[in-house]
Amino acid sequence: MAMKSDLEIAQAAQLRPITEIAGGLGLLDDEVEQYGKYKAKVSLDVLGRLRDRPNGKFVVVTGITPTPLGEGKTLTTVGLAQALNRIGKRTIANIRQPSLGPTFGIKGGAAGGGNSQVVPMEDFNLHLTGDTHAVSMAHNLLAALIDNHLNHGNALDIDPFSISWPRVLDISDRSLRHVILGLGGKEDGVPRESSFDIAVASEVMAVLGLSTDLLDLRERLGRIVVATDKKRQPVTAQALQAAGAMTVLLRDAIKPNLLQTLEHGPVFVHTGPFGNIAHGNSSVLADQIGLKLADMVVTEAGFGSDLGFEKMCDIKCRHSGLRPDAAVIVCTVRALKAHSGRYRVVAGRPLDPGLTSENLKAIEEGIGNLEKHIENVALHFGVPAVVCINRFTYDTDAEVEYVRSRALAAGALACEVSEVWEHGGAGGEALAQAVVAATERPNNFRFLYELDASVPDKITAIATKLYGADGVDITPEAKRQIDRFTNWGLGKLPVCIAKSHLSLSADGNKRGRPRGFRVTVREVRPSAGAGFLVALLGDIRTMPGLPSEPAANHVDIDERGRVVGLF
Repeated sequence: MAMKSDLEIAQAAQLRPITEIAGGLGLLDDEVEQYGKYKAKVSLDVLGRLRDRPNGKFVVVTGITPTPLGEGKTLTTVGLAQALNRIGKRTIANIRQPSLGPTFGIKGGAAGGGNSQVVPMEDFNLHLTGDTHAVSMAHNLLAALIDNHLNHGNALDIDPFSISWPRVLDISDRSLRHVILGLGGKEDGVPRESSFDIAVASEVMAVLGLSTDLLDLRERLGRIVVATDKKRQPVTAQALQAAGAMTVLLRDAIKPNLLQTLEHGPVFVHTGPFGNIAHGNSSVLADQIGLKLADMVVTEAGFGSDLGFEKMCDIKCRHSGLRPDAAVIVCTVRALKAHSGRYRVVAGRPLDPGLTSENLKAIEEGIGNLEKHIENVALHFGVPAVVCINRFTYDTDAEVEYVRSRALAAGALACEVSEVWEHGGAGGEALAQAVVAATERPNNFRFLYELDASVPDKITAIATKLYGADGVDITPEAKRQIDRFTNWGLGKLPVCIAKSHLSLSADGNKRGRPRGFRVTVREVRPSAGAGFLVALLGDIRTMPGLPSEPAANHVDIDERGRVVGLF
């Protein structure tokens, strides 16, 4: 009998009222704001009520360098949370809200899969409670106020050529990467070049994810740098008197969203910054609230240890004061074979037969990638590491055992198979037991660099330690930008690297564990509101394009009014 699709499994589920899920966590009625029967927002007041309660254990799910198909980090996050609840640990899964760009593009949704999903799946993958739209509105309000300021005399003496604040929308649309504004005459604004980013790339989304309350949100929004004046000094959202109205638009979006898994475990879904261009993690507030309510919180960091996990540690943990008790590194046998360089993986196309048949030699050639991610987590950040093999039916026992032996030799505390796609929480109990044991081990967490280090030294620490680069080259323009931002007082901020997620290097074509390479910083941008500097390595798009056959082509409504074709 054919396995049902993810959407069919989700639609067949018997959900519990969200008030039941909230009550099981000990939330009070006035701390839960319902959005229909199966989703709600959680008031930040709960943090004050539970301020003296000890935190639960904090587990971060990261992964190896993924193929374009993904290796199942969200699936593992949801399935592991279900498994931990099964073995008696009250656990909350904390994940990001997906962007509509990938949902209607190549990737599809991000609710997990099979019998380890967040439900209602359609709501999760689409508008949910409107947080991303609120981010878009706040961002675009600031953009409109900039152009309005130019049109009405430019009292701040803004240099129009320096304006760095684009507009955003949450759909992949390559036609909007470069645009000209203000055409049509004097009544239609000041003509200038600009661009659109996808909404989740907005600094407003990063700010929302790192804020700890409304006043902190207001202050961070005010620090956003949008341009320079004719004296090359920063012009901020506060100077444009925009931060107050932006905060008002986000006053509900700052509250985490509460949903449930297929096994009725609690899930916080909050914020959605991309892992390759932003900090790639769900919100600080979801973590802080979850750790007061549960024995364990399992959160996902975007892409591999070189991206989302590094940013979790060096950026998010600095802001939140939280420290991970353990990390799970998700891999697949298929991806390790791909990292041998023998096979090409293209989303939407059939897999090469070599990826679905036993080939220990290919695994041996590609497993250096897994070993490097173990090294990053356990050695460079001092976090106990557990490897999870997200198993497919065509993976052989010999392949799984080979991966396990190499993972343990590389420094993982344990390496367990996960079958949570097929079996739900029951397919992850061995992984759950290993994770619980890891959280009880000594934790030597440390940052990769000190904030007092220079910006080039911070970038070099990330590139040489985590990527394995021989060094860093900084273009003359990037050097000038670093000097300028240091003079503005931003030199002590952490660094957020924007690079390809398909390689440990900045070249997405380099598989496995690349050696003998350097990386080039071509541009540095200030994200003063979020509290970091962004260093761009390679050609990173902040507005994706749609593929030749977008997922949107297959999404529809059936005769009963139900969503079909979503995955």
